[in-house]
Amino acid sequence: MNDHAFAPEERDALYKAIFSRRDVRGQFAPDPVPDAVLTRVLTAAHHAPSVGFMQPWNFIVVQDPAVKAQIHADFSQANEEAAALFTGERKALYSRLKLEGIREAPVNLCITCDRERSGPVVLGRTHIPTMDLYSCVCAVQNLWLAARAEGLGVGWVSILHEDKLREALGIPERIVPVAYLCLGYVSHFHETPELEKAGWRSRLPLEDLVFRDRWGETT
Repeated sequence: MNDHAFAPEERDALYKAIFSRRDVRGQFAPDPVPDAVLTRVLTAAHHAPSVGFMQPWNFIVVQDPAVKAQIHADFSQANEEAAALFTGERKALYSRLKLEGIREAPVNLCITCDRERSGPVVLGRTHIPTMDLYSCVCAVQNLWLAARAEGLGVGWVSILHEDKLREALGIPERIVPVAYLCLGYVSHFHETPELEKAGWRSRLPLEDLVFRDRWGETT
């Protein structure tokens, strides 16, 4: 077998992590995440692809209850504002959803992007300037899959005011917060995504999303 090839069981393990990954909100256990495990998932994130190999990310590990409480307070305000944007049955369903585990998760993690890390001209970013931000999202996905393989749940909290997040974590103005994540061991992983289970949305059929050669062409 080619040294670079995956054995069938290795390939299957990768797909298992992908298909069983969930956005976790409500089933975090209080057990601490060992430093060695946290280092492994951060190392996986750090090995994500990045435009021009600029590695624009930083990782702020948040475990102080006071800091978590400050961020949770902002979430509560932002969540009320978000709920007001929906109407009727959608609003009622939204109000029943648990959309964060900030205080319950033993570790919170903010992944940021330093857009100046490689100077003003970055290989590969010359014509699509947002490629550094996309690189940081790749780091999020690497971390998420590694966490799933470690038996850890991850929840992405996006209902936050960016300025309040900067203030709580002391993030400089030039640094862009990309993702605020809740991380920890969980009581269980749902068989299907929680939003699908709650009736918010269903997964779209793959065949409706794949085009051939040109937009809209399916054959």
